[in-house]
Amino acid sequence: MTKKSWDNVPSSEITPEHAYVNRREFLRSAGIASVAFTSGAVLLPSCAHGQQKEEPTSYQRITTYNNYYEFGTGKDEPAEESKGFKTSPWKVKVDGLVKKPADYNLEDFIKPSTQQERVYRMRCVEAWSMVIPWWGFPVSDVLKRAEPLPSAKYVEFTTLLDPQQMPGQNYPSLKWPYVEGLRLDEAMHPLAILATGIYNKPLMPQNGAPLRLVTPWKYGFKGGKSIVRIRLTDTEPVTSWKLANPHEYGFYANVNPNHDHPRWSQATERRVGELSRRPTLMFNGYPEVASLYQGMDLDKNY
Repeated sequence: MTKKSWDNVPSSEITPEHAYVNRREFLRSAGIASVAFTSGAVLLPSCAHGQQKEEPTSYQRITTYNNYYEFGTGKDEPAEESKGFKTSPWKVKVDGLVKKPADYNLEDFIKPSTQQERVYRMRCVEAWSMVIPWWGFPVSDVLKRAEPLPSAKYVEFTTLLDPQQMPGQNYPSLKWPYVEGLRLDEAMHPLAILATGIYNKPLMPQNGAPLRLVTPWKYGFKGGKSIVRIRLTDTEPVTSWKLANPHEYGFYANVNPNHDHPRWSQATERRVGELSRRPTLMFNGYPEVASLYQGMDLDKNY
């Protein structure tokens, strides 16, 4: 399979879901290896991360079983309550400790100055409950454009505050707006992306449209959705879940089978649609991020 730059992949080459699913059996029988998503890889015959091949969760399940408190705390509520949510026009403020603060339209991120169509990487994420082929672009694309100052150490992501469109924000389940955060080197890692789609389709509102943070080694813990602000700071952001319950949710929130949540074990996981459980992998099966935490006690820095 030929490798290409992400900037040069035409939309016609992104595999439709029906073809994507039907091709898997052909490719498997033909002995063609699946593509691991490192820099430059393109087109995904079978979901993979690290050395593992993973079957993707169906689009129907991905878009009907959601965790998005802004639209309700039940897993089925976001799909219903987000109907009619406006995702265009969409502006994102990038500010804080940067040389070039600016307000961007979403289109400023997903199309280069030549205005030629640009298709970004798809990525399979082994989550607590799903395997999702994301479509998006690196967080670092945005940060490099803003030019972080030497004093910048953290990145804060803020979700839209709009109780009229987001009925869950009328209830104090969390302090609104939702805030998520990463250390700057985590945000600059190529696995950290801002997702704009699933399979070859734009994100649905219940999945965090139009712009969602995806950090696959933290999936299930960190995933700011409908992002309207990206702020760089020299102090650790007070994230929503840490604010709500600091004894259960720390700032780092890595997938770590060796650190149990106070109310459940992280040692195993169960996929949506499956009955049996499987061992949870350290960093969700992405060992390439381990160097970010060298020398840290991840049982204390949870």
